[in-house]
Amino acid sequence: MSSTQSERLRELLEPLVSSQGLDLEEIAVDAVGRKRVLRVVVDSDTGADLDRIADVSRVLSAKLDETDAMGSGEYTLEVGTPGAERPLTEYRHYVRATGRLVGFRLTAGDELVARILRTDDDGLDLEVPGVKGRKPTARRLAFDEIDRARVQVEFNRRDDRSAAQDATGTDDTNDTNDKTEEEA
Repeated sequence: MSSTQSERLRELLEPLVSSQGLDLEEIAVDAVGRKRVLRVVVDSDTGADLDRIADVSRVLSAKLDETDAMGSGEYTLEVGTPGAERPLTEYRHYVRATGRLVGFRLTAGDELVARILRTDDDGLDLEVPGVKGRKPTARRLAFDEIDRARVQVEFNRRDDRSAAQDATGTDDTNDTNDKTEEEA
C-alpha cells in the first residue's frame, strides 16, 4: 500500500474508529488473488469485544462505500484486534500490557522476558521471573533501552488471587470463613 493511500485511509478512518471509543492501531491493504483485502486493527484500554468490532466494521464499511478511498476495484474489509502476541510499539501498548509477560530485545542486543508491573513516562518496572526455584527480581527498564517488545502467550498465567497471595504471604482473597474467638 502506498504511503499516500495509507495516509488517506488513516485520515478517513481514524476519526470513525475514535468515535467508537477505539484506537486505530494499523491499516494494511494486501492483494489476495485479484481481490484486495483492507485489514484494520483496532484496540482500546479495555479491549474490543465482538460487538464493538462489528459496530466499527459497519461504520467503516459505510464510509468506504460512500468514498473512493479504495478505488473502484473489489475489496474485502477485515476489522480485528492486535492478537495475543502483539508487538508493543507505543506508550499505550505498554500500559495495556501491564501484568502481562513480555519478551524484550534490548538495544544492547540482550533478550529479556519479564512481567510489566508499572509503566510511567520514563520506562517500565518489571518482574523478572526466577530461574530454577529462585525468586523473581525487580528491574527498571527505560524506553530507550528497548529495541523491540512483544507480549508472550501464557498458558499457565497466574491469576490476580495467586499474585495477591504471593505478595502478602497469606490468602487475603477469601476471608468469609474467618471467625473471631468470640464467634467460635
